[in-house]
Amino acid sequence: MNRKKELIYLILILTLNYSCVEKKSTEKEVIKQELVNTSQTDALKFTSGIRAIFQDSKGNYWFGSHNEGVCNYDGKTFKYFSTNEGLQDNQIRSIQEDKNGIIWIVTARGVNSYNEGKFTSYATEFNSPKSDWNTTTGNLWFYAGEEDGINRFDGINMNYLIFPKPKNDNPNKSYGVTDISKDRNGTVWIATYSALFNYDGNKTNLFDQKNMKLEDNEVLHIRSVLTDSKGRIWIGNNGIGVILKEGDSITHFSKEQGKLIPMNEFEENIKTEQLSKNTGLQSVFAIEEDSEGNIWFGDRDSGAWKNDGKTLTNYTIDSGLSKSMIWTIYKDNSDNLLFGMANDGVYKFNGETFDKTF
Repeated sequence: MNRKKELIYLILILTLNYSCVEKKSTEKEVIKQELVNTSQTDALKFTSGIRAIFQDSKGNYWFGSHNEGVCNYDGKTFKYFSTNEGLQDNQIRSIQEDKNGIIWIVTARGVNSYNEGKFTSYATEFNSPKSDWNTTTGNLWFYAGEEDGINRFDGINMNYLIFPKPKNDNPNKSYGVTDISKDRNGTVWIATYSALFNYDGNKTNLFDQKNMKLEDNEVLHIRSVLTDSKGRIWIGNNGIGVILKEGDSITHFSKEQGKLIPMNEFEENIKTEQLSKNTGLQSVFAIEEDSEGNIWFGDRDSGAWKNDGKTLTNYTIDSGLSKSMIWTIYKDNSDNLLFGMANDGVYKFNGETFDKTF
């Protein structure tokens, strides 16, 4: 595909949905602590969508919204945190916990830690990028607005590590990070819009359109990545569905399953705003593995899909929802599978159907 066609296609993909619009950070690194005063309710009140779900070691749930901040649920009360309480931004990208029980919240404009009622703010720094990843340490990885790299926390500083992009690369490609997954060997897999990267502690590797052996019109626009219990790498794209990497073998899973809508039809749906009528496994924003080893996909337009290794099954979360988009899928401490929706809370899979839980 020539550059002009590729640019047009990328513009189409990047304008598919408001969900593709990510905020950028230009602030220098600052560290600031604030005591937190919270608002409380007896129900989850977010309406902008649930982008992140996490259950901590104490059993508390954390829900990150698209533009309303984060919420903590202790089993009785929902407590809300936004920029008013110290968050650097109200768009939440991910939530995790470190070995000391500190909660780390990644926003669109920096990282916050939460410990003993206090927020500490870490604004990501892009002015001193490092190309040698081996000069840094730390098991906490953050994507908070980066375009060409990712932040790694060493316990004191955020180190900005730049990606080894292809030589003579198209300048119109975006390498903004969209997801992170760690495999059973400790290798970190980093999804960006235009490529997948991994880091095994010694070397950083690139997996792009060329070495994934995709067709010219199959342009990567990665939104999710999962390393499963069998060591397989599942890559969810916005536009060309799911790609499966098993060792050195790469399979275009959605196409193989007959669930990839032809690109000319898909592009026409973009132009005519008929995406809600799609029934393919085409725009995959979330991937998770359940306790039985089934792989689940969350599609922007067609709801939830379960792959048990033999059959690919499509589920409607709730026929009453105005949008089918799934932002995130999360397996909690009790092996419940939770689905964060774009406009209406959190649903739990009960084995056959879905119950609205939060």
